[in-house]
Parts: sequence; C-alpha cells; structure tokens
Amino acid sequence: MIFSISLYADNFGLLLFNGNCVTCHNETKSISAPSMLEVQKRYKNAFPSEKDFIENMSLWVEHPNKTTSIMVESIDKYKLMPELGFDRSVLKDITKFIYRTDFSKSNK
Repeated sequence: MIFSISLYADNFGLLLFNGNCVTCHNETKSISAPSMLEVQKRYKNAFPSEKDFIENMSLWVEHPNKTTSIMVESIDKYKLMPELGFDRSVLKDITKFIYRTDFSKSNK
C-alpha cells in the first residue's frame, strides 16, 4: 500500500509538472526560461536536503522576487517568473517531483 501511495504521489507530481511547468521550462533545454535540469541543479546545490529544496523552491515560486532569487542571471536573461496563483500544497507536490526526477535522462 505504501508503494502505491508513493507511486500515486509521483504520478500526481508528474501530471502537475507537465500541466503547468513545461510551458516555459523544458526539461533539458533553455528556451523561454531556464531548463528544469538547470533549475534543479541550482536548487540542489543551494538546498541539498529534499525538505529544504521543497520548502525554498515552493516558497519562491509562490512569490517570485528578484531579490530572493538564487538565479538572478536567469531573471536578467528571461525576465521574472510571474506569480501563478497556485496553492502552496500544489507547489510542494510539484517541487517534490522536481527534486526526485532525473531530468538528465529525459527524452524531451
């Protein structure tokens, strides 16, 4: 049962990610925003633990701000990400998926 709950959570995160993030964040290529691989790498370097990664990334995505960004050069290049109006629990589901996914093995 625990395995099925974990699988559901991962699939839910995948669904949320694909429905909301890939519009701007390609998994491996920087097009209209930094690639998710690049974002994940920067956040994992700054916040190695899953808990800290999820907390900090979801907080920033909830209220994007250049002064609190760890990727200021990306804001200079692509502009500041808009506020998306997602509930914090949804953002945590998405950022948990981002933390756990190996985007370097992506086929996209």
